[in-house]
This record gives sequence, C-alpha cells and structure tokens, in this order.
Amino acid sequence: MKCRHCQSELTLPLVDLGSAPPSNAYLTQQTLGGPEKYFPLRVLVCDQCWLVQTEDYAHADELFSADYAYFSSFSTTWLQHAERYVADMASRFGLDNASYIVEVAANDGYLLQYASQLDIPCLGIEPTASTASAARAKGIDIIEEFFGVKLATHLANEGKQADLTAANNVLAHVPDINDFVAGFSVLLKPNGVATFEFPHLLNLITLNQFDTIYHEHFSYLSLTAVNTIFASNGLSIFDVEELSTHGGSLRVYAQRCDTGTHEIGQRVGSLLAREAEAGVASQSFYADFQRNTEKVKNDFIAFLLDIKKQQKKIFGYGAAAKGNTLLNYAGIRPDLLPYVVDRNPSKQNKFLPGCRIPILSEEEIRSSRPDYVLILPWNLREEVMDQLKYIRDWGGQFVTAVPSMNVY
Repeated sequence: MKCRHCQSELTLPLVDLGSAPPSNAYLTQQTLGGPEKYFPLRVLVCDQCWLVQTEDYAHADELFSADYAYFSSFSTTWLQHAERYVADMASRFGLDNASYIVEVAANDGYLLQYASQLDIPCLGIEPTASTASAARAKGIDIIEEFFGVKLATHLANEGKQADLTAANNVLAHVPDINDFVAGFSVLLKPNGVATFEFPHLLNLITLNQFDTIYHEHFSYLSLTAVNTIFASNGLSIFDVEELSTHGGSLRVYAQRCDTGTHEIGQRVGSLLAREAEAGVASQSFYADFQRNTEKVKNDFIAFLLDIKKQQKKIFGYGAAAKGNTLLNYAGIRPDLLPYVVDRNPSKQNKFLPGCRIPILSEEEIRSSRPDYVLILPWNLREEVMDQLKYIRDWGGQFVTAVPSMNVY
C-alpha cells in the first residue's frame, strides 16, 4: 500500500486490531440473522510524511450510508463546544450578516444552528441522508454530497466562497485527503479562514487511545503531518489550539497560501517543536503501541470475567464507534456485556455491529439497577457520570476501560 498523501510505500506498522464491521453499521432485528461484512483494522505509518493511516479495505460509501446513525446533537457538551466556536469565530474574524460560513460534515446541524441564530448566512455539506435531513429540519441549507475540489469549484463558480469554513472531526474520515484539503483552498475567499478539528495523534499514542481507531477514520493526525499535507494543497497554517474534546484534539487555523494575510502565530512552531521532541517523526515513537493496546484488552476481559464470576450486573453506556472498536477487538459478546444504553432513538432497539449486543434506552438502567455502568465514550465521562448519577442510589459504580481500567 502507498501513502494517501505522498505515495511512499508503507512498511512501518502501528497496530493490528484484528477485523471488525464498520463501527456505525448497526444491525436491526431483521438483519440480525444475516451475515456482516468484516474488514481488517490495521494501521500503518508513513515514514516519509508521517501520516498514520488505515490500510485500504473499506470504501467511504460502505461506511457513510444513508442511515448513518451518528448524530452530534445528542451530546450536551458537544453542543456547548459548537456554540462557543461560532461565537468565538464571529468575534475573532468579524463575521456578520454579510459573511458566509460553510461547514463540511455538517451532520445534523449541531453547529450551523448557532450561526443561523447570529443571522450569519451559512451552508452545510453533509453526505449522509439521515443527518442531512435532521439539519434541514432545523432550517439549514444542506448539500448532500462528499466534499472535494469538484464540489468546491462548483460552489465558487456560484459565488459561494466562504469567509469561514468549519471541518470538525472529518479530516480523519476522508480517503482522498489531498483532494479534500485542496477543496478548501478553492472554497475560501482570498482572506477566508478554514478551521479543522481532529483528535491529536500525540494523545492517541501517549495515552493509548486505540479505540479511536476504526474504519471511518482513514487517518490519524499530528500537526507535523497536517502541516505538510496542507502546504502541498494550497493551505498555510497560521494558528493552532489544543482542545480537551475527544480525549485531546487540535483546532488548526489555515488560510490560502496565495492570498492569506494572517501572520503565523507562535503556537504553531511551539507545537511542531513539541511533536518533534516527542519523536513523532521517528519509528521509535510508534514501537510500543501494539503491546500497550493488548494490555488494555486483556485487563478489560479479565474485569468482565470477574464481574460475571461474582454474579454482578454490568451495562454499557454509549453505542459509540469507540466502544465498538474496543468490544470487537476484545471479542466481547452479550454473555459478558448484556446491554448497551444510548440516548439516541435511532440506535435504540438495534444491535452493535460485530458483537451484536442489544442497544436499549436509558430506562433500562433505572429498571435493572446494574452494579456497574461501563462508559464506552470515555471522553464524555464527566457528562455521563453527571447524567447517570442516580446509580449511586443503589451503590452503582462507573467504569472506563481506556486508556486503562478504572472504577469510579
């Protein structure tokens, strides 16, 4: 396999998580009796541009189907994050009703609804029909397509170039990362700004966040690699922020190389230097990740076996992609984790892909009173523990398995 960015031959392995179905390919009662399509989940590192990437097995149209079940608006903290983002960008870059915002991967309108509330004209680009429909129900204009140079050129020719583009948690999801990034250099106005948010590779490796690896994530991103990719595709990074979202993310600010006027801030150089010091551009940085991942898996299995031996009850919370990676890698089935609860009605009464654990509503926790609740989206641990704090009434405890086993 060749690198998605620089076309170098890939020979450096990061981790092999076995094989699993796509993480958002939830099963229904009708499809439960049929076969599932599994793909190997193996990640390699380019030792030329240092882009970390999955092997090519699954195609985008198999991962982002019409009934795609990830809706951003079911996380309160994520909605708050989006609202702050819109307010901060409007203030920093002077956006008003004469400006134009385009969000790529607009999902269910979780972010652009706040732009609309400020009377800033906006457009969402979202290829999955289920979430695009939810965004339209909020009154947001949506184009239901995948983004790249072709669509960007079409929009630019229609006079829809953007003062601000937002791309939250999508850069890792695109198979053709060069075409995707180059599209922003076309879509931006001469002095427009593009922001991208994505989980930081530095945290993934050092904090052993292996469950953020799944088929929808084609790439795992450091500022080192992103800086190289952007420069090759017409964008210049002028600022970067470190965020707490998704276990530690970056927000990168970019402008057109040919016309951008923002000075490069010191945070860019500082973070590049910190990544260099950590060894992001060296093979040794990636050497222990497989062994660390296997330890988490083995500790998790041992914990569940012990719970069963004690005849105690444990439920999962959050039918998220992270959890599906963990459960399938560890080979967990309903005998060890009988249910997973989720607030999203579109996931309830379905079954997790691969492990086929039933997904129920939160009411099941109240009625069954489990001894433990396993929080699968560990990045939302504080939010979930506050939401389910009533389990303390019967002595219930919370559990997370990643980056290590913890009982709260």
